[in-house]
Amino acid sequence: MSLPLLKLGAVLSTMAMISNWMSQTLPSLVGLNTTRLSTPDTLTQISPKEGWQVYSSAQDPDGRCICTVVAPEQNLCSRDAKSRQLRQLLEKVQNMSQSIEVLNLRTQRDFQYVLKMETQMKGLKAKFRQIEDDRKTLMTKHFQELKEKMDELLPLIPVLEQYKTDAKLITQFKEEIRNLSAVLTGIQEEIGAYDYEELHQRVLSLETRLRDCMKKLTCGKLMKITGPVTIKTSGTRFGAWMTDPLASEKNNRVWYMDSYTNNKIVREYKSIADFVSGAESRTYNLPFKWAGTNHVVYNGSLYFNKYQSNIIIKYSFDMGRVLAQRSLEYAGFHNVYPYTWGGFSDIDLMADEIGLWAVYATNQNAGNIVISQLNQDTLEVMKSWNTGYPKRSAGESFMICGTLYVTNSHLTGAKVYYSYSTKTSTYEYTDIPFHNQYFHISMLDYNARDRALYAWNNGHQVLFNVTLFHIIKTEDDT
Repeated sequence: MSLPLLKLGAVLSTMAMISNWMSQTLPSLVGLNTTRLSTPDTLTQISPKEGWQVYSSAQDPDGRCICTVVAPEQNLCSRDAKSRQLRQLLEKVQNMSQSIEVLNLRTQRDFQYVLKMETQMKGLKAKFRQIEDDRKTLMTKHFQELKEKMDELLPLIPVLEQYKTDAKLITQFKEEIRNLSAVLTGIQEEIGAYDYEELHQRVLSLETRLRDCMKKLTCGKLMKITGPVTIKTSGTRFGAWMTDPLASEKNNRVWYMDSYTNNKIVREYKSIADFVSGAESRTYNLPFKWAGTNHVVYNGSLYFNKYQSNIIIKYSFDMGRVLAQRSLEYAGFHNVYPYTWGGFSDIDLMADEIGLWAVYATNQNAGNIVISQLNQDTLEVMKSWNTGYPKRSAGESFMICGTLYVTNSHLTGAKVYYSYSTKTSTYEYTDIPFHNQYFHISMLDYNARDRALYAWNNGHQVLFNVTLFHIIKTEDDT
């Protein structure tokens, strides 16, 4: 009794697997589904008509750049990819067709067996009715055995009906596979089929070109902030820590500056690991106290705001002395135009892919943020932009690719609320949230080499990962 049930179960299970494969796999292979970024939170729907679109992010444990690339439509790569998809799809269809043929043979064989059983069951049922009418004349033992036999066969009746339906479905599958194979063959003939070796070489060539292109990626638009990753818990509630974005890959020195005032000691660590373990490699005693927490290390030198002044100091770590100092004209200082948390954060020095910047406010700009690009050697202001965002309303800010991003608060619920592009001299309001885990941020700076935000969050040194969006124009773009 268990043998026919096992056979039927195996057939139905196989058919369910095939149906599931066709419903889920075929749409994605023939391009019926919509291409979207494979990120936890979808950033935007991609329509790759403008050029190469790239989402880059330093998301792996080693801080390496992870990139998702979408190629433009109507190009050779797209054509090759479609050809390869068609070849793979044809192979899958052929394999499935062979599997269905095998299944069909099994089905027909078992179907004949079940039909024969159906006839036996019908005869047995009629005989049972007759016996039941005359049961008084039969021995109780024989009647009970016959009744148990019938009870065992009864569950096969709905299975038999389902089997008939599924046998028809297999026939339909065969017809659909035959039609699909014909359509795919026609499409392949229409777009042309490439020799496998030729296609393989073209893919390798594309990969090489793409890698060269990725090496040139520098600037993009901020799309997302994830994290934070807590590196260490140390120091007071306020402070700064940083690495040099222009340092070589082997140079991973970390600098640590505790407190926002009344301090001149900078601690150096050879690596993040040493920083975490507290293995200090060197200490620098600056000639002046600093103000605020918005310092930056850039190309081997520390840039900071001299205490109780609007003077910017450039201090060389290698030489151990001040290389330049200059007053930032009209810049407010000593809590005249700080960020919302105070702490003499009037002048914010920062660096990005383009160079060195100062963010501050002036009476002439009604206390709103002014962005100035600085000469890294002389500290002269090369160009300035007046924004309409009040400095005292900003939680913190940072530069990425010449665009200033401003947070709405330094407390819980902070998000990037406003951005100003120095390239176009335009602004926009944004809504990019990030997790303010320790509820009070007193330093937030972007590092272009690490593609990450360094933050001092209530006595915790943390890192935020950023995702940037790039568009690389192709030769065919106008």
